[in-house]
Amino acid sequence: MRESDKVQSSKEGKARLKQAYKDAGLTQEELAKKAYLSVDTVKRLLGTKDCPNGVERWAVTNIAKELNIEPTDIVDPKDWYPQQQLPQEFERLILEKTQLFCGRQFVFDAIQEFINNNPNGYFTIIGDAGMGKSAIAAKYVLDNPEAICFFNIRAEGMNRPELFLNKIRQQLMNRYHLQDVEDSGLSTLLMKVTDKLSADERLVIVIDALDEVDQEASGNLLYLPTNLPDGVYLILTRRPYNQNEKRLNFSPSTATQELDLREKEQESNRDVKEYIREFLNDGEYKQGLSKWIEKQSHISSNDFVESIAVKSENNFMYLRCVLPAIADGFYNDKPLDELPVGLQGYYENHWQLMGMTTKPLPRNKIKIVYVMCALRSAASREVIAKYSKQNELTVQEIFDGWAQFLQKQESYQPPRYRFYHESFREFLNRRDIVQAAGVSLPDISAEVADNMTEGLQL
Repeated sequence: MRESDKVQSSKEGKARLKQAYKDAGLTQEELAKKAYLSVDTVKRLLGTKDCPNGVERWAVTNIAKELNIEPTDIVDPKDWYPQQQLPQEFERLILEKTQLFCGRQFVFDAIQEFINNNPNGYFTIIGDAGMGKSAIAAKYVLDNPEAICFFNIRAEGMNRPELFLNKIRQQLMNRYHLQDVEDSGLSTLLMKVTDKLSADERLVIVIDALDEVDQEASGNLLYLPTNLPDGVYLILTRRPYNQNEKRLNFSPSTATQELDLREKEQESNRDVKEYIREFLNDGEYKQGLSKWIEKQSHISSNDFVESIAVKSENNFMYLRCVLPAIADGFYNDKPLDELPVGLQGYYENHWQLMGMTTKPLPRNKIKIVYVMCALRSAASREVIAKYSKQNELTVQEIFDGWAQFLQKQESYQPPRYRFYHESFREFLNRRDIVQAAGVSLPDISAEVADNMTEGLQL
């Protein structure tokens, strides 16, 4: 794409541009002079002068630079990067993670400030399970189509260094038309890309869930380089870890910054409330949530938002599980003060409500859940029934009762299922839950392994 190619401002971009030059204390004439443009070019972008063919890309770049905004604040990202598409292997995840997405602007502002203030660097987002790290990564990629990305997904085996390098290499080759780099490492690839970047261009690579990386060898996780060329920025997400588990070392010349979501209680609480309101107004959940609220004694929608926000402990995964469950009638017999507190509390409550702690224990259903835990990758109902040695009707009952924990992959026939979030798998592996369920994890894993060696295909 050439700097002389023509683009047009979006409706939102016109408003953003107008506000930006006013915030900068500039007139249209002053902005034009600073950006080395004619006033007519500014007016075309503002929509006050006809612009059937658009204006040249370099003109948008100059204006954005003077106003300290991005060209994609003026031009729709899809028009600014018309050839860019979401990587096919991550497209479903990105779209799923960004449904009903709202808030987190403080994170995106911090990322942009870091990029603006440093020639290169690593920006790391830290947070506990369910705090929205993957959603933030997905939203950034969705809103910045120029970004390269990789999402570590332990449940799908998409979490090894060689896979990471292959996927990143392919995206960079497609994006920047790199030649003869099929065997190149990441450092070499980054240097070749920077040779193709213009003075104002940047390369941003988003890497989600470093804590899910499976890597036996020493060195940086995913063998990330200690040095980055100027113009290259990596946005990482991970759970908290002990210092000896960090496995990331950088050169002093490479800028680094960490944003810990656990330390942003006020901002996260505000976003959580906004997220709850999104559910209350969403067509799929609005009726069920309103009906449940009406059944409570003297509770307004605002009371509901405030109370659920407290119970969530600022955990978005909790909200993603609990709010649809309320809307579907799962908690029709429970008042507001008896709803579970926190993500772990929700898992424990659901485990009990599904009868997994009754006497005698429903060992056939418990076996199915733990077989799915041991399988890790998605599997069909038939396969799960064979692995667990249970009938398909019982497996379907588990699917129905645990629907909010499962991801159904309908692109396969028959459909395949896997646990939606790694934190639920970790809950199932908690010692107290395992002991109460009366299962032997090594035995179940051995059974699964035996079935695999017999040639059963997932």
